[in-house]
Amino acid sequence: MATTGEHLSKALDGAWHSARDRARTNMADPAFAPHYTPDLEQAREITLRQMRLLAEHGYAASGFSVESGGTGDVGGAVASIEMLAMSDLSLMVKAGVQWGLFGGAIENLGTKRHHDKYISPLINLDLLGCFAMTETGHGSDVQALETTATFDPATDEFVIHSPTVSARKDYIGGAAQHAKIAAVFAQLVTKGESYGVHCFVVPIRDDDGRDLPGVTTSDCGHKGGLPGVDNGRIVFDNVRVPRENLLNRYADVEADGTYASDIESSSRRFFTMVGTLVRGRVTVGGSAGAAARVALSIATRYALLRRQFDAPGSDDEVLLMDYLVHQRRLLPHIAKSYALGFAQNELISVMDRIQSMPSTEVDPQEQRELEGRAAGLKVVNTWHAARAIQECREACGGAGYMAENRLTALRADVDVFTTFEGDNHVLTQLVAKELLTAYADEVQGMSPVEWMRFAADTISDVVKKRTAAQQIIQTILDTRQDNEEDGSLFNRGTQLTMFEDREQYLLSTAARRLQAANKREDDPFDAFNFVQDHVLHAARAHIDRVVLEAFVAAIDDCGDESACDLLSDLCDLFALTVIDEDKAWFMEHRHLSVERSKAVLRGINERCRTLRPHVTTLVEGLGVPEYLLGSAMLDREGAAEPAV
Repeated sequence: MATTGEHLSKALDGAWHSARDRARTNMADPAFAPHYTPDLEQAREITLRQMRLLAEHGYAASGFSVESGGTGDVGGAVASIEMLAMSDLSLMVKAGVQWGLFGGAIENLGTKRHHDKYISPLINLDLLGCFAMTETGHGSDVQALETTATFDPATDEFVIHSPTVSARKDYIGGAAQHAKIAAVFAQLVTKGESYGVHCFVVPIRDDDGRDLPGVTTSDCGHKGGLPGVDNGRIVFDNVRVPRENLLNRYADVEADGTYASDIESSSRRFFTMVGTLVRGRVTVGGSAGAAARVALSIATRYALLRRQFDAPGSDDEVLLMDYLVHQRRLLPHIAKSYALGFAQNELISVMDRIQSMPSTEVDPQEQRELEGRAAGLKVVNTWHAARAIQECREACGGAGYMAENRLTALRADVDVFTTFEGDNHVLTQLVAKELLTAYADEVQGMSPVEWMRFAADTISDVVKKRTAAQQIIQTILDTRQDNEEDGSLFNRGTQLTMFEDREQYLLSTAARRLQAANKREDDPFDAFNFVQDHVLHAARAHIDRVVLEAFVAAIDDCGDESACDLLSDLCDLFALTVIDEDKAWFMEHRHLSVERSKAVLRGINERCRTLRPHVTTLVEGLGVPEYLLGSAMLDREGAAEPAV
């Protein structure tokens, strides 16, 4: 019979339980044991060796369509790659670059000629590649990349060139050592006209590892973390590749240099191409969340072993976990890990559905919503991981600072996750833009009265477009009981309403401020810059609401009563923590009185005390096997206290 912890773990795995459990089984192999290896050459060799084991286990094939030589399990592929973060984030990144970014570019931007030539070799690692998008001068602003790909009709070739120092491809995983070929993003130029950023297959090394003519690679060397990833730089000096090396799913160039695309707008064409690569962003967010679960598992288990200071009237020292302040340090992060795990599962399900259907059947609005959700959850997952892991390190005192206990490596490795696959502040703006542009054209010239009427209807509809369990959430809202007593803050309908009201108000007022700023400012940049802080706040409120709804839906889906009860308490803790962190806004807008504000803090403390006896079960539910903890201090201190 399954334990409550096992029910929690299965609930957190969601629809991808089989893929995640298979990953746990594969990583029981000692070859995947967590390790601290600061030496770059040694770390890179370990990671590549692990990659080859993954290829033997069939990790890569699931991410590619049956037509391309894979098994077509998009969601399972993402869930499996995320789980690698529990072993080593370098392994997760290396696998993500090879099969997610490089392989994803070939499959999603290429056509049959590219699939036939490249997919099978890159799946089985006969061909190692890299994803050359970011440049020294341009990271988030991909449309402004400087690398050029100029078509030469005399030779039927594209000439790949880095025209400036800032056009150097930078931080590219695989470019320093292992990659033989690159998916290069460059400005396509033909007949003297630029058609924007496109992707090209460009060989960069020969079989002996030497740079090919015109290609100069270099090693980024030591980074803040991720020693197993061979990040490097690439400079192109008029490198020629055949015309067929253009990944031509969305655009092509004829032999005479004529450019053709079914998508007329260069901007829409660019965003359509980039949108197909959303899988990388989904994976980064989920992997950061997995790393946070590892750190929380380590720190919480340590707090169940480590004692400090005598209790009054007793000779026994007190467990760290028995101090309320320690519970406050760890339990809200555990609650958020569950919340984000449920939201991530929903995101993977949406992505799996959209990417498993023919491209002609994909609703463009659904695709944009997927991209916005992926951006938002990448932001919140990576920031959560960075903060939770740091808290875990501090919560373990001096032991937490020892490399043998893994927390410092996790902290170093996850740090860059807030930056790659999109800077978090830029991505937060992307979320807001998606929400605001849904009705931007309609607000021009509205009077204040007209605007308020419009906002009351339209923005409410935007907010009320449920992300999960529509009927369940609506039922909760309809039966909501609210008052000024402490107990109302534990009412799920009250929590949902507070999250919704905040999002709706921030969206409507942000749009109104943008409208006013556009009238006042001649420069559109100045107009947006004037309200940027407000826009970011609105996006964060939206993400919080999406995550809370996913948590509510997961509780409803969980079939075990004891697990449901614990999930409900965790959901309270998550919701109240979010409210507490934005308490100033809720008070300013009269959603919280002074007394009710104090009740939020009391509610957080109450839920911490309620959950304390079940901490071991909660950690078991995070789904990190003991053989992947890799923390020496847990072995020295002995076994954790039994679950209650």
